[in-house]
Amino acid sequence: MSLPHGDRMAAAARAVRFAFHACRFGFEALESLFFPAGKAGNIVRGALGSSFRQLACAPDCPGARTCEQRAVCAYARLFEPTACAPGPSGLADWPRPFVLRAAHLDGQVIRPGESFQFDVHLFTCRKDALAILVLAFAQLAEEGLGPRRGRATLRRVYGLDASGQPRHLVYDPIRAPYPCVPPPLVLSLQPLADSVRRVRVQFLTPTELKGDEQLVREPHFGVLFARIRDRISTLPALYGEGPLDIDFRAMADSAARVRLISSRLRSIGAERRSGRTGQIHPLGGFVGEAEYEGNLAEFVPYLEAAYWTGVGRQTVWGKGVVRIQARHGCAL
Repeated sequence: MSLPHGDRMAAAARAVRFAFHACRFGFEALESLFFPAGKAGNIVRGALGSSFRQLACAPDCPGARTCEQRAVCAYARLFEPTACAPGPSGLADWPRPFVLRAAHLDGQVIRPGESFQFDVHLFTCRKDALAILVLAFAQLAEEGLGPRRGRATLRRVYGLDASGQPRHLVYDPIRAPYPCVPPPLVLSLQPLADSVRRVRVQFLTPTELKGDEQLVREPHFGVLFARIRDRISTLPALYGEGPLDIDFRAMADSAARVRLISSRLRSIGAERRSGRTGQIHPLGGFVGEAEYEGNLAEFVPYLEAAYWTGVGRQTVWGKGVVRIQARHGCAL
């Protein structure tokens, strides 16, 4: 049965946009904190997981994968999401519905009384998700961060605008002690009206991309766009307004015709040891920039959205941040 006209129009409007929340968490150090080089995002992620589980889970919980309450547990759905029913592309392990942006803290020592901050981009429509994150970050700050377990206090949380600037107060222990949800950021994924023939993309944090099940050394546009498209389509399908109504095959064919005309990349090596399993995991990837040429107007909105989502492996702790540095063939 076909949808009424109004419902079809609403569905069409949702299908060409990407909605999410971006927030900045600001802290004051009570003790000295240290963030090892290349590992700030992973340190924050690990501390968040521990704090989050203490808040949400019973002490005797067997773990998110086997917990009978995983379909409704806030920790399981946000931090260790797995499929409770068939999902997009048969995904068993879902991508986490958030990313952390803390790379600017790499190698930094924060002294008592100094302020520091990091951003969280949240892709779920759960109304309680942001409030839970505020509580979890407040608790982990009190318990301590980094190898020295330096304590801090959460001073405020702001919702960001599309330029990345604080716009809406979400939490302040005095002015706004009960976290409120700011308006979402909504990005249009419609093709640009003006022609775009050349794009330069910066890879700001270590990026790992897979093509044909192998890590690639050069970010050819077909591979880069495929990973961006998959991520931007999967997140709303799992957590948001629903799957994007786009022609995957046609866009892939068009992306394959875009040429990589130059690249200036370097590899960064880093690794982490899991405190839970003892396994060592790579954290590295390439950084730098690449320049592409072709019919790019339909792809620019996805490249801009990828700044917020990240692309490639391990985006949750801040890998794969990309940004358009320059566009040629249309007004800047």
